[in-house]
This record gives sequence, C-alpha cells and structure tokens, in this order.
Amino acid sequence: MHADSTFRTSILLVGSMLLMGCSQTDTRTLVTIADARVHKAVFVDTGESGDSPGDLFVFDQPLLDGDMNAIGNNSGICIRTLVGHSLQCQWTLTLEDGAIQVAGREFDKGTSSIAIVGGTGTYVGISGQMESTNNEDGTFTQVLRYRLP
Repeated sequence: MHADSTFRTSILLVGSMLLMGCSQTDTRTLVTIADARVHKAVFVDTGESGDSPGDLFVFDQPLLDGDMNAIGNNSGICIRTLVGHSLQCQWTLTLEDGAIQVAGREFDKGTSSIAIVGGTGTYVGISGQMESTNNEDGTFTQVLRYRLP
C-alpha cells in the first residue's frame, strides 16, 4: 500500500513538472507607435448624422518604432459602439517579418487592453495582448506582450 502511494505521488510530481515545462514560454514585448497624424482615420457616417453607434472608422497608417522610424503599417476598422466612450476594433500591424492581428474594445481615452488574435510569418501561433494608449497627439502607443510557440 505504501509503495502504491509513493508511485502515485511520483507520477503526479513528474506530470506536474512536465506541464510546468510545457506552459513556460518567454513573454516578449514589442512597442510600436501608430501614427494617425498624417493619415487620419476616415469617418464613415452610417446612421444618424455625426458620431453615432454603428459608424465606422477606417484607417491605414504608418507604424513606427519608439524612435519614430517607420517599421510597417497599422490598418483596420473600428465600429462605434458607445459615443464618446468606445469602439469595437480589428486591425493588423504589418511588419517586415510578418503581421499581427488584434481585436477588441478600444476606448476613446486612456489605455485599452486588446487581444492578439493571430499572426503570419514570424508571428504564426502568436498569443497575448496589446495595450493601446491614445496619446492625445494623433499617435497611439501600442505595447504588445506576446508568446510564440
């Protein structure tokens, strides 16, 4: 009976160590700046005149690094859900070595947590989240914390 109990404990410990080893991946960070100063989002008024639920914001803007050097494109679409508060968005950060797709609720002010939903190239199998902060100057700082398989 004692040997059986020790065997089960050993199996549980080995299984736990294997699961821990499988779940430990390095979290990486990528900081980008979406530059909407020159290429502003195009407002598509779909309902009531002016900003109202269902309106669209379509954009294709330069994507910059922390030193404001061009590194790609930031393009997508947002649908107004709550006027003066938030939008539901989906967009792609296109970089030289692949693309990262994100989707989620973006607030008009402050920082929004957006899900990373997929990627191509170097970013195939990506998972994590992006914090998008409206800098109030026509730029958005995007901090991506992600894992790759």
